[in-house]
Amino acid sequence: QVQLVESGGGLVQPGGSLRLSCAASGSSSSIYAMGWYRQAPGKQRDLVAAITSGGSTNYADSVKGRFTISRDNAKTTVYLQMNSLKPEDTAVYYCTANSRNTPYWGQGTQVTVSS
Repeated sequence: QVQLVESGGGLVQPGGSLRLSCAASGSSSSIYAMGWYRQAPGKQRDLVAAITSGGSTNYADSVKGRFTISRDNAKTTVYLQMNSLKPEDTAVYYCTANSRNTPYWGQGTQVTVSS
């Protein structure tokens, strides 16, 4: 079992920045990849960014050049640095981790981009 706890969401003006964090506990040593998804009201949950244990990253086209995903050396915490935020980035952001081919999800953190 892996438990994920997210933090760092909030309200920010367009053009601003936020940093999300997600801490994994439990069987965190078995985690292969971690990432972030987001879900806006009335829309499906989509991948934002992901990072493997080897450090390979993948981004949605809509956030390339603006968002950066990273992990700490212990590989139990993943971060999402979000710059140049746009109103369309408004969503609930969910942390996810893959351990032994089983996906785990955090509870989600709200990000609102509005003036």
